[in-house]
Amino acid sequence: MKLQFSKKPIKGLLMLAILAVSGLLMSHCNIAPQSTAHADKNLTSETTVTGLSMPWSMAFLPDGRFLVTERTGKLRIVKDGQLDPQEIAGIPKVYYRGQGGLLDVALHPNYKENGWIYISYSSPKKEGEVGDDNGANTALMRAKLNGHELTNIEHLYKASPNVKGGVHFGGKILFDKKGYVFLSLGERGQKENAQRLNKAQGKIVRLHEDGKIPTDNPFVKTKDALPEIWSYGHRNPQGLVMHPTTGTIWAHEHGPQGGDELNIVEKGKNYGWPLITYGIDYDNSIISDKTEAPGMEQPVIYWKPSIAPCGMTFVNNAKFKDWNGDLLVGSLKFQNLEHLVIKGNKVVKKEIVFDKIGRVRDVKQGPDGNIYVVVESTGAIVKISPKA
Repeated sequence: MKLQFSKKPIKGLLMLAILAVSGLLMSHCNIAPQSTAHADKNLTSETTVTGLSMPWSMAFLPDGRFLVTERTGKLRIVKDGQLDPQEIAGIPKVYYRGQGGLLDVALHPNYKENGWIYISYSSPKKEGEVGDDNGANTALMRAKLNGHELTNIEHLYKASPNVKGGVHFGGKILFDKKGYVFLSLGERGQKENAQRLNKAQGKIVRLHEDGKIPTDNPFVKTKDALPEIWSYGHRNPQGLVMHPTTGTIWAHEHGPQGGDELNIVEKGKNYGWPLITYGIDYDNSIISDKTEAPGMEQPVIYWKPSIAPCGMTFVNNAKFKDWNGDLLVGSLKFQNLEHLVIKGNKVVKKEIVFDKIGRVRDVKQGPDGNIYVVVESTGAIVKISPKA
């Protein structure tokens, strides 16, 4: 199949208006419900950690400490609110360029028994790998922590091919309840490859916990397709979570102008990028004149204007009784959190909470039930909790 992508520039705001009106008039329009600014009087926020350099993700250790990745290539430990000055040794060489670097960190669900820590990062091209010289792509590894050093390092997976440039690495890690690990992959700025099953770009992949490929993945028997692919047609997914009771996987991804999406990710589904989109390119040119097409999934919602979503968590604790079961989504662009009220598989309301908190890179619920927010712009971690 030959893929065609328009490169014609748009003149003025006329086409913008046409796209906006056509999207709004659709009977199944999934544009994000109107948001309202809201500062919950029953909640409080406090900065608990400072001194980080471009923090990207965090994971909570059972002993009360937690791990934080810095995109510059460092893995750090926080204990009792204090950043340990000694970084953790054993991190592989990282391609720190643009949006690339050390990305997500997650503990195996049975960490107390097996000690496995999973890390995603942008890995530079190695000898024998395909792709551009001086290029890179997203990789997944696991290791164990011994003091300030990673041991038992296992390289589980790397997306192919290696691509020059510093955009769209994805990198979010998610464990389900069935012994599988999912990894989100951006299309590395080559949007047409998000639709090609022989490229790992613009995909969410599903692996066994040891990196092996499950035999029941949807494209295992498809000629020339990569067997690790679970879903495709993504742009740059940087939110990946599982509903705590239903097990449904939700993902959000950066779109172009006006095209950020929240999706429910299902086996073998095509999420459309770049053949359908609710956004336009940054030079105001049309990427696609279609917002829907047969065989391609519609988002649960899309954001217009874009918020640059990053980080996401389901609230699953009784202390946040008004938010329990809802989603919190971070915004890099508007530097706030969005609270999305979830009913079934729909977003019925959204509101801005904790406005101007900073460029939110990660959002997690801690073992104590409080919400922790990684703020890239200030190098801090903020705790949100109910007032006493």
